[in-house]
Order: sequence, then C-alpha cells, then structure tokens
Amino acid sequence: MRGNVEFALVETIPDRAERRARADRYIELVGLTRFANAYPSELSGGMKQRVAPARALASEPAILLLDEPFASIDAQTRELMQIELMRLWTLRKSVALFVTHSVDEAILLSDQIVLMGPRPGRVLEVIDVGLNRPRWTYDVRAEPRFIELRSYLWDRIRTLVLTDPQSDFYGRDLS
Repeated sequence: MRGNVEFALVETIPDRAERRARADRYIELVGLTRFANAYPSELSGGMKQRVAPARALASEPAILLLDEPFASIDAQTRELMQIELMRLWTLRKSVALFVTHSVDEAILLSDQIVLMGPRPGRVLEVIDVGLNRPRWTYDVRAEPRFIELRSYLWDRIRTLVLTDPQSDFYGRDLS
C-alpha cells in the first residue's frame, strides 16, 4: 500500500527516503500505519477507501479535489477522518473542493456550500456556513447555525428530489 501512495510522488520527490517519509506521514494520517506494507488484496474495502485520500494529500496540491472520499468508510472512521482533514487544512491553508451527498458532512467541513440542482447539474445556490473554526474543538452539531443550515439544506434537497420528474421519488408525499 505504501507503494501506491509513493507512486503519486515519484515525479515531484526524486529522493526515495524523502518520498517514503512523506507517504508514511499520510498513511499514518488515515490510520493505516499497521498496513503500510500490505498489498491491496489484503485490505478491506474501507481501508482501500482510506488509501485514496492519503495518496491525494501526499502530493500536497494547492487545490485538492475530494469526490466523496469518505463515502464507503464506517461511521466512526469517517468522523475521525473528517477531523484529520480539518486539522490538515488548518496547517496547510490549502483550497479543497469537497463533493459529498451528506448534508452534515458538507456543513462540518465547509466554509461555503454549493448546492447543485438535478440533471443537468447546475449551481442553484452558494451558502456561507459561518461556523467558527477549529470545528473539532466543540460540538458543532449542537450549534444553532448548524441546525439551521441542516434544516434549510435538507428541505431544499427534499423539494428538489420530490419535484424532479427524473427522480425515483418524484411526486411522492414524504412530508
């Protein structure tokens, strides 16, 4: 697995020891140090999902695109990974575009949320989150702003889904 993470660094870090050290740092970040020498076939599905963010983060890009990186991870690991990602952003001050279908995750991780409409995808609204950082130091989900945003976003999404003729839930009464 370490080789998988190191592969993303071959062109930018020619020194093998330096490449390995950086890969190991990000492998530790995603909680897979004990499996650093494992082959992909020896990893669970959730572990494989955690390798992808390690590989992406190891290259330390100026802009990071994360397309549902925690979707297939168990709930506890997902929350820990969210905290680690927030800590990393605090240290690196990089820009990240985080795609998620989780309303809670969007609010927790974002400074701004871009609400997309159904097919064809289009921007419907950009919402400022306005919650204090760092967000792992307090129960952000208990904050009135979090609750307000969650309610607002869920109502908007539910309405979009129920009124979209292409949706499997079109026309249903789910109120």
